[in-house]
Amino acid sequence: MQVLAAADKFKGTASAAQVCAAIGHACWDLGLDCVEMPLADGGEGTLAVLGGANRTATVTGPLGTMVQAQWGMHKGVAIIEMAQASGLTLAGGAKNNDPMGATTRGTGELIDRALNEGAKKIIVCLGGSATTDGGLGALAAISTPARLRAVEFLVACDVDTLFTDAAKVFAPQKGASRAQVALLTNRLEQLAQRYENDYDINVRNINGSGAAGGLAGALAALGATLMPGFDIVAEEVGFDDAVRNADIVITGEGSLDDTSFTGKVVGSVIDYANDANVPVQAIVGDIDNDMLPELRSLVTATSLTEKYGADMSMQQVLRCIEDAARDILKR
Repeated sequence: MQVLAAADKFKGTASAAQVCAAIGHACWDLGLDCVEMPLADGGEGTLAVLGGANRTATVTGPLGTMVQAQWGMHKGVAIIEMAQASGLTLAGGAKNNDPMGATTRGTGELIDRALNEGAKKIIVCLGGSATTDGGLGALAAISTPARLRAVEFLVACDVDTLFTDAAKVFAPQKGASRAQVALLTNRLEQLAQRYENDYDINVRNINGSGAAGGLAGALAALGATLMPGFDIVAEEVGFDDAVRNADIVITGEGSLDDTSFTGKVVGSVIDYANDANVPVQAIVGDIDNDMLPELRSLVTATSLTEKYGADMSMQQVLRCIEDAARDILKR
């Protein structure tokens, strides 16, 4: 039997690589072959899955102060995780953020750096942003945007939000008041018109263009292709072939809920496995009791909290994952 360990991180307790390694340990104990394939959905954690950081740059943080941002360049492919340069955590969370002034300039500086270092393909991973500047800061930091036409330029999105809806959907999570949401929405509408005038692209109607406070739309105006983040990761790591060569897939994430089936790792793994007619099971930290029954029925999932208790599943998460995987594979 060949097992494919294809899991996301358990946020706050274990990286995707650690989760897959724990599943792998269970396989080796049972004499089974295992392919460990850590996964991500295009948001935070994607850089680690796609080879990790091997570059550090000093760039403009979301509130204008300089920050150290990690990024990766592997065989001409640049991986930029925008949270490293323009993330909400860098702003000190929603309470300390400046929702009107937060800028994506640092992300643009990383894109410019990648171009200067000869990248042939650039993947920008969105998620965890502090910003709703419509990507204006990033565009201002890219010294010669025309150079992007010579590279494969992809943006990993995990939402379908439209450009002018970005403020009302996401800005409150970034500290914006109701009045500020209205102002930001008006600014996004003006930027959409500006991008149409300058680049002849109507970003208003592009699915996902509102991701990261409209950064996705701005990059689309420069020619980027917006794609579901999981699909980009899957293509880069050869996930489709790995599924087809497996006898069973074990996936997982920290919390299974309705959003797990909207472009996140667990739901996407299930879709790929079903297409390949390969059985799949999930190991998760916890399961939302209020999940829609039709979604809950899509996967057999082991809840570590239910099986081992809240304390042990948090404090010894890798041991619990290994034991749960061993139980699954013994059946």
